[in-house]
Amino acid sequence: MRGFTALSSAAASLAAVGVEGNERLTAATGAVLIVLLAALGVTILDIGPLVWWHVLLGMLLIPPVLLKLGSTGWRFYRYYTGKPEYVRRGPPVLGLRLLAPIVVAATIGVFATGVALLVVGPGSHGFVVLLHKASFVIWLGATAIHVLAHLGKVPRAASRVPGAHRFLLAAAIVAGAIVAVATIQYAHPWVDWMASHRHFGDG
Repeated sequence: MRGFTALSSAAASLAAVGVEGNERLTAATGAVLIVLLAALGVTILDIGPLVWWHVLLGMLLIPPVLLKLGSTGWRFYRYYTGKPEYVRRGPPVLGLRLLAPIVVAATIGVFATGVALLVVGPGSHGFVVLLHKASFVIWLGATAIHVLAHLGKVPRAASRVPGAHRFLLAAAIVAGAIVAVATIQYAHPWVDWMASHRHFGDG
């Protein structure tokens, strides 16, 4: 709870963040997400024995992902409500603007179905697994294009994040760690299920 309280309190500072600060916060959050998502991707390569880590990293990612959606959504809101400095900066290129709803919807789909799988457990998961896999495929393609389009800007922008925004990002990571620790117990049925099916396959 303390992690979420810190995150929600710090999130209020977004209202006072200028376009430069917003871009730097978005870039820094994106850099963190690239690292964590790469680690999550490793678990997908051999999900059976790594399902515990898959769940842990997936839950850890939720608050930073929400922060990224919040910072990009804030820019969208300020631009389309006519905030002068955001209007002067201009919108992203048309292709990325068209891609953005797909990235957002697929991101929400991947994490929502992942959480749903923890809730329903391995006993009745068929349709939810299908949705999780489908949303992941769409998310992977759309996000890969999004990341490649912004990759060149990330190191410079992320290295110049103001202290207050570093705290906001740190709060998201702490909140993610708290969520991961609090929910990892729900991974155990999946660990047991994966182990039993792996042994059955070996036999």
